[in-house]
Amino acid sequence: MSENIVLGEYEVLEDMMLDGLKIVQDTRLYRFTSDSVLLSRFAKAKRGDNVADFCAGSGIVAFHFYALNKQTQGLKFTLFELQEDLSALSKKTAAYNGFENFAFEQGRLQDIKKEYNEKFSLVLCNPPYEKGGFDNDEYAKAICRKEITINLKEIARAAAFALKFGGRLCMLHRADRLAEVCYTLHEVGIEVKKIQFVGGRCGSKPYLVMVEGVKGGKPCNDILPTVWNS
Repeated sequence: MSENIVLGEYEVLEDMMLDGLKIVQDTRLYRFTSDSVLLSRFAKAKRGDNVADFCAGSGIVAFHFYALNKQTQGLKFTLFELQEDLSALSKKTAAYNGFENFAFEQGRLQDIKKEYNEKFSLVLCNPPYEKGGFDNDEYAKAICRKEITINLKEIARAAAFALKFGGRLCMLHRADRLAEVCYTLHEVGIEVKKIQFVGGRCGSKPYLVMVEGVKGGKPCNDILPTVWNS
């Protein structure tokens, strides 16, 4: 780990609760929730995976996924994030932890570069999944939660563009939008193969769903046991 990174006035190091690793957060910006950790545990690594993290924020999904799968050889990551300030935090986290297999792209997913066409074997995505305006939220925080700057269809198109044939998309979304998730991915040639709901206390109605889709896959899926996130 590097002690040479310089933290800004509002930046803090938070424990990732894995192997003593830390993540850099800014107390003024959107900070990750347990959703991201659930997604990183849902996704499964394969040897040599070239991984994209869409809507990466400060990078918690990709960093946590890598920490859980360090024993898997050849993992590489590219983090895609719209907000420059959040992308800068992820770069600091990689530097602090000595992660050399991470690259970073700041900008709109709708404008993903041609060089990323069919480059990745796995896309991770914890997208903004609420509909509506940003109400009383600060804009920089609201666009991390709500479909203001990007929507589900645009994410699906970007994933289909970036994935190799047979590549996987692991995404988290609202449980009540599962049908929309399935047909939107189907329209771009990604078939949902695994579904796992997330609920609060045991027996309550699920509020989130995690899906794994395969580009070019056949329409058949497994329903995994519900995760209780109490």
